[in-house]
Amino acid sequence: MTKIDREERTKKLRAWTRAQGGVAHSIEARAAGYSAHDLALAVAGGDLVRIRRSWVATTDCDPTRLRAASISGRVTCVSAAKLEKLWIPRLDEKQQHPHIAVRPTSSRFDASGLNVHWAKGPVIVSRTVVTDPIVNVLFHIARCLPRLDALAVWESAIRKGLADPVVLAKVEWGSSLAKELAEMSSALSDSGLETIFIARLRDLPLQIRQQVRIDGHPVDALIGERLVTQLDGFEHHRAKDRRRDLRADARLALRGYTVLRFDYQQVFYDWPFVESTILTAVAQGLHRARR
Repeated sequence: MTKIDREERTKKLRAWTRAQGGVAHSIEARAAGYSAHDLALAVAGGDLVRIRRSWVATTDCDPTRLRAASISGRVTCVSAAKLEKLWIPRLDEKQQHPHIAVRPTSSRFDASGLNVHWAKGPVIVSRTVVTDPIVNVLFHIARCLPRLDALAVWESAIRKGLADPVVLAKVEWGSSLAKELAEMSSALSDSGLETIFIARLRDLPLQIRQQVRIDGHPVDALIGERLVTQLDGFEHHRAKDRRRDLRADARLALRGYTVLRFDYQQVFYDWPFVESTILTAVAQGLHRARR
C-alpha cells in the first residue's frame, strides 16, 4: 500500500469514526473493514486517539462520550438528552456532571465527577455502544429527575420524533416511575415549559385543551370555552416575537376571549401566582362564553 493509499484510508477511518458519534469500539471498526493496523496508523498519526485498549475517538469528540468510553459505560440520562438537543430543565451543579450508565457488575473505575447509573434499562445494549438508546435514556431520566422535569424531557423526545408514546406505553419498564411517565406522556406540548404548565393544571378541576386552533392560530391552552393561556419561553425576548404575540392577543380579545400570558420564570418559580390568577379568572366566569 502506498503512502497516498494509507493517507486516504486513514481519512476514511476518521470520517467513519466521526459518523459513529466521534468514538467507536475496535470490534465495530473491524466489522466496518478497518484492521488493527489501520487503527494503529491512525492513532500514531494523531488522526485518532485511543481510549483504553478497545476504543478509538476523533480528536474533537464530545468529552462526555470520551468519559463514557474510558470506563466502558454509556452516556445516558440528561447527558444523552443534551446530545440529542432535548429540552432540559435547569440543573444543579452535581446534575450537570456527566451521567454514565454502567453494567451492574462494573468495578475498578474512577467515578469522580460522574453521576453513575447502575440500574439496568429495559433495552439490552451491546458493550460496543457508547450512548444509551432513547428508551434507556428515558428510563434513567424518570429515576433521576423530579417527576415534572422528567415528564418534560420525555415529551421533548416525543416531540422530536425520537420516541412514540404508543410504543413507550407498551415497554416493560421495571420501574413504577417510568411506567407512570409512559402513561402520562403525549405529543401535544410544544415545549418543556408547556408540559410542566399543563401537568400542574391537571391537578385542578378544570376543563383544559391543548393546542386548540382559534382564528387559524394555535393557543397553548384553552380553559373552558373562553379563557386562553399563552406561554413565553425562557429565551422569549425578541421585539419581533413580542409584536407577534400582541397581535395574536388582540385578535383573541376581539373574538371574546380572555388571554392570560405567563413566562418561564413565573411557571417554574412563582406557580402560586399563576395558579391564583387562573382560578380567580375562572371564579369571575371568564372561562365561559357570553350568552
